[in-house]
Amino acid sequence: MTSSEQVTDSPSGWVAEHIQRYVATGGAEGHEWRPGVYTLLLTTRGRRSGKLRRTALIYGRSGDDHLVVASEGGAPKHPSWFLNLLADPQVEVQVAAETFTARARPATPEEKPRMWSTMTAIWPAYDDYQARTDREIPVVVLERV
Repeated sequence: MTSSEQVTDSPSGWVAEHIQRYVATGGAEGHEWRPGVYTLLLTTRGRRSGKLRRTALIYGRSGDDHLVVASEGGAPKHPSWFLNLLADPQVEVQVAAETFTARARPATPEEKPRMWSTMTAIWPAYDDYQARTDREIPVVVLERV
């Protein structure tokens, strides 16, 4: 990913507005989305288009790593950003004003229960989302490179 490439934000609506405020303010607006619930910006490369795609996601921590959940609100299919990082795990992450490159990977079966608990403590609705779908909702580990 290069800084000169154009980045496309999530579809229009409140998520796109959230991202625009986050970027414009260096995370001063948008990092804390709701009291005690923090978001990061994840940029992946489109698996078909090759274009950079950015979305805002609730995150947690596991040691030095950041965690996000590919819930899509319990939809039957994985979100596009998750499919994109499976195709190309090099991603860019913005947490507040800090931006860094990371390698994204799904949590292993051994890691996932602990990481799922971390994330449901932040956003309990993830359990509801999992109950809505037959697919296993992944926890994604973002490892700084």
